[in-house]
Amino acid sequence: MKPVHLVVLGLAVLAAPVIAQTQGATTKKLYCWDEGGRRVCGDALPTSAVNSARTEISKTGMPGAHIDRALTPEERAAQAAQQAQVQALADAAAAEARSNNALAESYESEDALRRAFNIRYELVDEGMKTSRLAIQNQRQALLQMLQAAADVEMKNGKVPARLAQNVMTQRASVVDAVESYRIQQQERVELDGKLEDALVRYRKAKGLDPATGQAPAAPPAPLEAQPPG
Repeated sequence: MKPVHLVVLGLAVLAAPVIAQTQGATTKKLYCWDEGGRRVCGDALPTSAVNSARTEISKTGMPGAHIDRALTPEERAAQAAQQAQVQALADAAAAEARSNNALAESYESEDALRRAFNIRYELVDEGMKTSRLAIQNQRQALLQMLQAAADVEMKNGKVPARLAQNVMTQRASVVDAVESYRIQQQERVELDGKLEDALVRYRKAKGLDPATGQAPAAPPAPLEAQPPG
């Protein structure tokens, strides 16, 4: 049996260089790139072409990978900015979807959502009513102080500093009350927009038409081909 083993071993040793050469020829690549306006190819890639666009071709002639040129710092910065913008848009869309789903889960129907907003409307309306009464009282107090200051000035020719300061303080109170009422009016207007936005988001999450709140109409069934008469 030993001679057989020696023959097999000898054949393996003789075949090894052939196999190695075949594998080397198969794995070795040819590189092609542009240099000075002309196409250059070689089996080794020079340092000057490392950042250039190139195509790799095997010795058997099979096309390989195409590698683009290296980006400049400006191009890398622009690419990073674009990727960040795309990611920001994706994050915003995901956050909107989560918010819409949470809204849909919080209210069993549009009527329930409207009732919740009606409570907010009532609170704002009550606040505006209180502010109107406060403006009326503040203005009345200011008129009284102005009348008192006018009476003193007519008698003595000069308004006391304390009274003049009280008049200015009261006037500032009137201005603050008017500004508070203006803000409440703006909140009342914005509340209409918030309700409409909530309804649209609610309908989207429920798979309803955002404008009408109705289920989307089913597409018409395709007409069956009639057999020739």
